[in-house]
Amino acid sequence: MSVSRETREGVSRETLERLQLFHSVLLRWNARINLVSSADAPHIWSRHIADALQLRSLIPADAQRGVDLGSGAGFPGLVLAIATKIPFDLIESDQRKAAFLREAARITCAPCTIHASRIESATLAPAPLITARALAPLSVLLELATPLLAPGGFCLFPKGESAEKEIAAASASWTMRIERHISTTDRSGVILRISEVLRV
Repeated sequence: MSVSRETREGVSRETLERLQLFHSVLLRWNARINLVSSADAPHIWSRHIADALQLRSLIPADAQRGVDLGSGAGFPGLVLAIATKIPFDLIESDQRKAAFLREAARITCAPCTIHASRIESATLAPAPLITARALAPLSVLLELATPLLAPGGFCLFPKGESAEKEIAAASASWTMRIERHISTTDRSGVILRISEVLRV
């Protein structure tokens, strides 16, 4: 396993050890339930863990709680829970992936609660932070996120080169404040920080 200097920067030794535990359990489970593609398996740190960690700088230190939609292999929600110690609710409808998330949270002592349900069926108190990665187009994400977003809260959605097209499509049904942050792990990527979301 190779952890890049960029990944190590700003990460405590304790956090790095927990991320290494997460990486190990992910590889073990990936052989059985295909959490990440086989092509991505050798690049989990650079393509997935580092990609999730870059969201830390956009989360205020006093954030109380987050909800991660479609958590899958734990990106970005479980990684952020490990790195920030902010409690996260992880919503994942696939029962096998939810089982993996429970095991990974247990082993890493991540402050996570796993909800094995569809996002639309989740009954959670609204949170000030919503995250999702590689889940759906922005218009769909807003439909899923707004019932779970507390007043004054915001969403962090990493997006690829289709970001502007997705923003244009979503703007037909939603008004929102959008801040664009260049991704440090994807040359064509951007992180959208979305707040003040209202349906048109």
